[in-house]
Parts: sequence; structure tokens; C-alpha cells
Amino acid sequence: MARVVLDLPACDLFTAELAIRIRDINYGQHLSNDALMAMLHETRLQWLAQLGFASEMDIDGKGLIMADAAIVFENEAFYGDVLLIRLGAAEISRASFELYYDISSQNQAIAKAKTTLVAYDYPQRKITSLPLALRAALEQ
Repeated sequence: MARVVLDLPACDLFTAELAIRIRDINYGQHLSNDALMAMLHETRLQWLAQLGFASEMDIDGKGLIMADAAIVFENEAFYGDVLLIRLGAAEISRASFELYYDISSQNQAIAKAKTTLVAYDYPQRKITSLPLALRAALEQ
């Protein structure tokens, strides 16, 4: 069976710690994929807030929209575990970038993930250039 392969860049942009709640557990009694996706979103919002942006809808007047996402699970995580989610960026272009997530708990790899985010002008419903302040934060 072919699996998605994610080679992570250095994940030193930002780090979040999030506890797995009971609602994050699926019928297999471990962290569900949809809950992890929500945790990645939370981590991204914390990172943007730390940079001084109000939300994904207002980064110097522009927004972000997700073009794709991938998660590769390596180990299970369970209720009460605290996930360490480290962010890294690559493939920064005029209008988009890839945000990578290195997810671990108690020094054990849990998952790797990637989202492609595109600068988006929501009122005009079109792709736009990355705001300069965001580009600078990504290229640090």
C-alpha cells in the first residue's frame, strides 16, 4: 500500500501544546483525524495571533484559504495526552505557502501534517499576494 510521504522542513516557527480532550477520541479509542485537523487549525491561529494578526480572515486586510491538507499518522495518541505541535514553512510563493506540522507526545512521534494556504481576498473572491508582514514571518 502506497502511503503519503511528508518530508518536514525545520519546524521552528512556533510551538503549541494542546491536550487531547474526550471529544477528540474516536471509536478506536484514540485521537481522531478530524480532531487532529482542528488542533492543527488551533495551532495555526495561535501562531498568527503571536505574530499580531487578528485572524485568518484579517492578515493586513487579506485572508487565508486552505488549498489542500495531508496527515500521516505514525502512532496513536489518547485522551489526556498533551500534543506538542511544531510549525515550519516551505514553498513560499507569491500567493501561497506550505505550513508543516510536526506532532509528538512524550517524545514519541504521533503524526506529520501539511496544509497549503493561499492568500485570499474574500470580498473580491480571488487569490491575492501574500501580505508582506506574513511573508517576512515565514521567511525568518
